[in-house]
Amino acid sequence: MSNLSPSPWLSVIIPAYNEERRLPATLEKVQAYLSRQSFTYEIWVVDNGSTDRTADLVREYGRRFPAIQLAQTPLRGKGLAVRTGMLRAAGRYRFFCDADLSMPVEEFERFYPPRLADADLAIGSREAKGARRFDEPPYRHFTGRIFSLAVKLLILHGYEDTQCGFKCFRDAAAEDLFSRQRFNGWSFDVEVLYLARRRGYRIREVPISWHYQSDSRIRLVGDSLRMFTDLLRIRWNGMRGIYDRPNPQAIPKP
Repeated sequence: MSNLSPSPWLSVIIPAYNEERRLPATLEKVQAYLSRQSFTYEIWVVDNGSTDRTADLVREYGRRFPAIQLAQTPLRGKGLAVRTGMLRAAGRYRFFCDADLSMPVEEFERFYPPRLADADLAIGSREAKGARRFDEPPYRHFTGRIFSLAVKLLILHGYEDTQCGFKCFRDAAAEDLFSRQRFNGWSFDVEVLYLARRRGYRIREVPISWHYQSDSRIRLVGDSLRMFTDLLRIRWNGMRGIYDRPNPQAIPKP
């Protein structure tokens, strides 16, 4: 029986900005892993305003593997890309992962049934008990811990790693949360988790094996300062009731 279906069990969303170099290996690994599973699936690559051959590569892979589909956003921003993919996807479970695939693809199964059956959201953690980090420079770990402390003090206590690029959502939770999400940039992870707790969803942390990739898209100083400011904006949005209604700019399914 084919793993392809118009109503897949799992959707994998991969945001991609100028990823012509790293994306082929990631697509090969994800496609090969999913093709071995018993469930149906689809793979959405969201081209996030790339100026290289990212979109062309996805189209080429889509001709080889019908499960691979392309969505495009006119503007940059990981939050916008993930939102687009989550609201275009049709899977019962919707999993997003970074284009560098810094977590082994075999660990996908930790995020959904039968390994994890009691969560509306499963979030990868590089800090939870049992997690492992490989090759991360000390300064990157230090800045990450500072941001985590700010998150806990300002808006969202109880989670050690909100920024890990591997998260899985049940379909209803994905559609509810991403239809309300506002931030198009790096802070969208915190915003979505803030919304999830506010709306009573069950969140589970999943320890992962994570391999540092030097070709990061984050500008350490500028993006870090913006993310700290965004924490205050998330709290202010919550106080004003902004999240009580859907985002009019959320991209609907076609």
